[in-house]
Amino acid sequence: MWIDGVFSGGGVKGFAFVGAVEVVEEAGFRFRRVAGTSAGSIIAAFLASGFNSQEIKREMDKMNPALFMDVNGSPFHFTFFKWLTLYWRMGLYKGHAFEKWVQDTLYKKKVVTFGDIPPDALKIIVSDLSQGKMVVLPDDLPSYGINPLNFSIARAVRMSCSLPFFFEPVPLYNKKAEKCLIVDGGVLSSFPVWVFDNGNTLPIRPFLGFQLSSAKDFYTAQPIKNAVDLFHGLFSTMKEAHDARYISKYAASNIVFIPVEHIHTANFRLTKEERNQLVELGRVKTRAFLKKWAY
Repeated sequence: MWIDGVFSGGGVKGFAFVGAVEVVEEAGFRFRRVAGTSAGSIIAAFLASGFNSQEIKREMDKMNPALFMDVNGSPFHFTFFKWLTLYWRMGLYKGHAFEKWVQDTLYKKKVVTFGDIPPDALKIIVSDLSQGKMVVLPDDLPSYGINPLNFSIARAVRMSCSLPFFFEPVPLYNKKAEKCLIVDGGVLSSFPVWVFDNGNTLPIRPFLGFQLSSAKDFYTAQPIKNAVDLFHGLFSTMKEAHDARYISKYAASNIVFIPVEHIHTANFRLTKEERNQLVELGRVKTRAFLKKWAY
């Protein structure tokens, strides 16, 4: 049975998606359309390019998370120059090695650009900080004067994973030739469950969302007692308010919550054991959800 899928951001926690997709396929479902932000964009890109769960698992097993940490070209290694480079380049790491890994992996299915996959099969969320807006790739590329069919999927994934200050932003130029800096889609929408929402019309097919947190994270009021709490609340609201409306709509019936509490988002030195634990957590939570899913 064909379904649509949406995968949230979450950095290295995204290894849990590997187990989730495996269980979904074992249950007889296949993904027709997929969308993702940040870590979720990696899994979404692989699925849209024709990889099955076992192939994704093999590729992820071979991937060394440390490849995310390719340093920029600065000849200086002292702390002062490291932070000076961060100031000018706006990111500690280039992201080239990561993009090359995605590109090489996709090419195993002879996929390079959005034109190499079925139309509307993949949506990747990024954030345009210069214009202050959320961008859906490939749909919004014409506003930058780019033909969507010719745009690299690996570049789109790298953009969506560009955690601010960690990865250097990726520049695009709008039709006014203004430079726009593109960063992690999670800045504005970490879980784009809205992307396949047709309003009041019936959905084309059932869909599943996969969120790397627990449901209570979206429903529990956070205490704000001081200025630090207020700042955290403001930042969280900017990141999550847009998604929260749709999460509330679909939480009970269409979202698999995979709470990962023991792994930090940017821990790119995961052990093999920790990766396997994340994969197994994805399996367990998805298997439990599918037992009661009334699709």
